[in-house]
Amino acid sequence: MRRNVLVTGGAGYIGSHTCLALIRAGWNPIVLDNFSNSSALSVDRIRELSGENVTLVEGDIRDIDLCTRVLREHKCTSVIHFAGLKAVGESQERALEYYDVNVVGSHSLLNAMSVVGIEQIVFSSSATVYGAPQSLPITEDHPLGPTNPYGQTKLAVENLIRDVAGSSTRLQYGILRYFNPVGAHSSAKIGEDPKGKPNNLMPFIAQVAVGRRDLLTVFGGDYDTRDGTGVRDYIHVSDLAEAHVCALQKLSESESSYVVNLGTGNGYSVLEVISAFSEASGVAIPHEIAERRPGDVATVYADVSYAQKLLGWKAERGLKEMCRDHWEWQKDNPTGYSAERT
Repeated sequence: MRRNVLVTGGAGYIGSHTCLALIRAGWNPIVLDNFSNSSALSVDRIRELSGENVTLVEGDIRDIDLCTRVLREHKCTSVIHFAGLKAVGESQERALEYYDVNVVGSHSLLNAMSVVGIEQIVFSSSATVYGAPQSLPITEDHPLGPTNPYGQTKLAVENLIRDVAGSSTRLQYGILRYFNPVGAHSSAKIGEDPKGKPNNLMPFIAQVAVGRRDLLTVFGGDYDTRDGTGVRDYIHVSDLAEAHVCALQKLSESESSYVVNLGTGNGYSVLEVISAFSEASGVAIPHEIAERRPGDVATVYADVSYAQKLLGWKAERGLKEMCRDHWEWQKDNPTGYSAERT
């Protein structure tokens, strides 16, 4: 019998891919999303790809009564929590909103879980909680020091979850610290569809390749790296989705909670990603080098050995697959889920 899991933000980029992976693994995702940075059409695509009539509830995680009702009515046994705002630069301009959605929203969700008696949560955190790396690769015990409101809200929610679990409740948690999710489902039916100007490298490159944007600006060409541009750990979104299934299964099998990095353990420079995407798409990517952005660092990549040991999981897809799948999604959906979007 399929167990029901509430997936907040399940219509979003990582959430939609995770819903597909959950269905394949025998879980029944119940999607809760307010579509602030997603589309209900992604759930239609999930239904099409899976053959399952996935339940979709439109609503906000800050609505405690709604969360409580959904958890109770659908007899959910666990939660995967994606819902939240996620752009570093935007968070510096809208800090109050980020704390409201990310921290207050998570507080409301945990309250609803407590009311219903649900004791398992997988939380979508971020490598931004580490701040500037003091050593590489970054392990889970690396000092924490986020340098922007987005990272601060992720760390605040981590601390909230840990404190709730350490109180009189029996809450179990899996905190997953992502590095840089990219790519799309191999069907090209679901993928990343940022509203407005993309905040991350690969979706920006993809929009240049498809003609939606004229030029990519590369911030910093004089770092102490292979080619002078910043190096990051990119992970295919389908690998990331499969990690969530492993994370949920781990909570089902053990009474322990955990924090784990999710990446590939490899770093690619901006110019290497541009080159790989150009090869995958057959399209030249016009770009220019500009000055570094404040707060950016030269190199960040994960130590992923604990994820393999704890979850029995490791990323299988390389940069070539990341670029190929992201391009196929963007090519087939040049304006994302909405034909009217520009």
